[in-house]
Amino acid sequence: MTLDVRLFACLNDNYGLLVRDVGSGAVATIDSPDAEAILADLERSGWGRLDHVLNTHWHPDHTQGNARLQAETGCVITGPEEVRKAAPLDRVVAGGDTVALGDTVLEVTDTPGHTLGHIVYRSVADSQAFVGDVLFVLGCGRLFEGTPDQMWDSLQTLAAWPDETVIWCAHEYSASNARFALSLDDRPELAARAATIFAATERRQSTVPTTLGQEKAFNPFLRARDLAEFAALRKAKDGFAG
Repeated sequence: MTLDVRLFACLNDNYGLLVRDVGSGAVATIDSPDAEAILADLERSGWGRLDHVLNTHWHPDHTQGNARLQAETGCVITGPEEVRKAAPLDRVVAGGDTVALGDTVLEVTDTPGHTLGHIVYRSVADSQAFVGDVLFVLGCGRLFEGTPDQMWDSLQTLAAWPDETVIWCAHEYSASNARFALSLDDRPELAARAATIFAATERRQSTVPTTLGQEKAFNPFLRARDLAEFAALRKAKDGFAG
């Protein structure tokens, strides 16, 4: 493995993610939900530097720390064009581009649906992906700007990756997502997976990361057979009160 990843809770239900290329020591934060929390964890890590902010989309709980982090560390801010609606941005990237984090190459994939310009970053060599608000443990992002067609296509793109891909998502929504999944699926295997999630949540432990294989097995949005079924599931989840 060439990447070290640190995950920590911040804001209400966000996760901060610090990523370090082992060979060079280069460090990035995936999104900037809380500059103070990111800087504090950077100090705890002993990594000693912050070279990049890698934004996945423009929402303030993913970009509001950009300015302070750049002012205090001199980091370069990279992300989709839409980030400029909310925060500073130095380099615009889109699907097909790559970002160098030291010796690690992060591939950029377009994943519209949650927002129109959402992207994700993946190290193919490390089988790790940083997916923002597209895919969650047993869930997927709400369609704030995009259409069901766009999100369906984005999820199908991710589903084509190897099952061992480690998925780092940006929020702790797993317990709610598990309750929704259980309302649709009575397999004992899903019940066992949900029980593990509920136990971790009660202990205030993270349920992130997950793997793509786990999500393909249990996530109702990845198990949908077609666009119509996905759209119905997404609408049902929006109104789910369980």
